[in-house]
Amino acid sequence: MATLNTLLAPDLVQLGTQWTLLSDVNGYGRSTGDSLTTQGRSGRTIRLLQRSGDRLLVQLLEDGYRCWMDLEALIGRAKQLPDWKPTLLPATEIQRRLPAVLAWSEHAEQQPNHYLWGGTTEPNMDCSGLMQLAFASQGIWIPRDAYQQERFCQPVAVAVGALDLLRPGDLIFFGSPRRCTHVGIHLGGGRYRHSSGREHGRNGIGVDSLHLSDRHPVASHYRSELRGAGRVIRCHDGASLS
Repeated sequence: MATLNTLLAPDLVQLGTQWTLLSDVNGYGRSTGDSLTTQGRSGRTIRLLQRSGDRLLVQLLEDGYRCWMDLEALIGRAKQLPDWKPTLLPATEIQRRLPAVLAWSEHAEQQPNHYLWGGTTEPNMDCSGLMQLAFASQGIWIPRDAYQQERFCQPVAVAVGALDLLRPGDLIFFGSPRRCTHVGIHLGGGRYRHSSGREHGRNGIGVDSLHLSDRHPVASHYRSELRGAGRVIRCHDGASLS
């Protein structure tokens, strides 16, 4: 019978069971191929949903995100967990922790890093992975993807030249009129930290601003795609998001 110290083994792959990861594990968008979509950090909890060959469809319980993981990467590297419950914090406590969230993002910027699509473990992260990890470092779980983070936040009105309502720790969203595709965290004064790819002039974490006086190619590109902003006032409850 499985106990709290039972490690995942081939004969224990039972759908519906929950396991805590003991090492970082890549998560893929499909049951085959190498399309990285997220990464399960050591200490996160997964629920086994489906098996297809040598991969398992799992749900990362802290943010409800579903992905495929290699069975070989999980064997002996996950410990069974009989139950999992989200840690929900009031808005006042989230606000109190925001300085530490910002400090974590600054430390991440100072480490050698590059932009990694699907990256949600240090040091190489994508834009929404950086946001999620910064908040998770202080026990605040938010959704995985930028468009999900936009829907999750309390909206804050913002436009180029109209930044008065922004607070440090707010998320700033970018993309097309139809969909959010990028996110950064506001540092104050219209400056934001984000992880951006090589195609816009940088390959990793940096700081840009929403001010027209900032002529950096990355700042100029994202300023032209500004969609809005949002404030994190709650924690994710683990429910699956579309």
